[in-house]
Amino acid sequence: MKTAALAIVAPMEEPSAEKRESREPVSPPRETARHEPSRLEMALRPVLLPAITFALVLLGWTVMQATFVPAFPDVPAVWNKAVEIFSNPFYVYGPNDMGIAWQVMYSLGRVLAGFFLALAVGIPAGFLIGANRTFEQAWMPLIAILRPVSPLAWLPIGLLVFRAVDPSAIFVIFITSIWPVILNTAAGVKAIPQDYLNVARVLNFNRREMVTKIYVPATLPYMLTGMQLSLGTAWMVIVAAEMLTGGIGIGFYIWDEWNNLSVPSIIVAIVIIGCVGIMLETGMGFVRRRYDYTGKE
Repeated sequence: MKTAALAIVAPMEEPSAEKRESREPVSPPRETARHEPSRLEMALRPVLLPAITFALVLLGWTVMQATFVPAFPDVPAVWNKAVEIFSNPFYVYGPNDMGIAWQVMYSLGRVLAGFFLALAVGIPAGFLIGANRTFEQAWMPLIAILRPVSPLAWLPIGLLVFRAVDPSAIFVIFITSIWPVILNTAAGVKAIPQDYLNVARVLNFNRREMVTKIYVPATLPYMLTGMQLSLGTAWMVIVAAEMLTGGIGIGFYIWDEWNNLSVPSIIVAIVIIGCVGIMLETGMGFVRRRYDYTGKE
């Protein structure tokens, strides 16, 4: 006797409102319209934003001078002094009394002399330290000790050894600029891919070809970064060095104007130092980008 299986079918329930809503297709959220800046806005932003910042600084300067430090020169006084200074920047009234242009040129001459001397010594030293483990172990402890020393701590040593202002200032710039050059060059040598060196061995490159075709091209971006850091630091150090050594230069100019109680001249000189520093940084940055092949196709 066969047993018939009875299938009990439950009546279908009406879907609730919540389930109906869950089954309904959900429309994607409507994106908010983004404001695309126009070409005029993109062109004006690099001008307007710094202008706003400078306006706020001048406003704060005016408020500070009017309320807290009445002895501090106001904006018109500094502006008038700037017009006076730049009206004759190349005057020469004596060996220690020259226009602001000569002061800057003398300082730049000392900076560039010490900077190029640091390159002449620092780049070969960086190559030796980066390529030879023995040189690295021998010289890195000494570099680690000397690198944190304040640049002005070397000024008495320079005056004792050279007994003259210019060589002492150049020595301070040299000892300040050499460390970034050495360390960045050594880091660039260590970062050379091993495949490059293997190919050079297969091609039987001699020592000169290894340097000119492998080490220098591969290390150049690192060296240029070290040069950029060194030059910026050197320009900052020369001002303090010239304040202590005297003679002629933008640092001595600031100290001399302080002795004359001419604070507006000091503020003008500070702005000049900043502008020259920007030009040096921009120039080195352009050179670095020009020869930096990393990341390029």
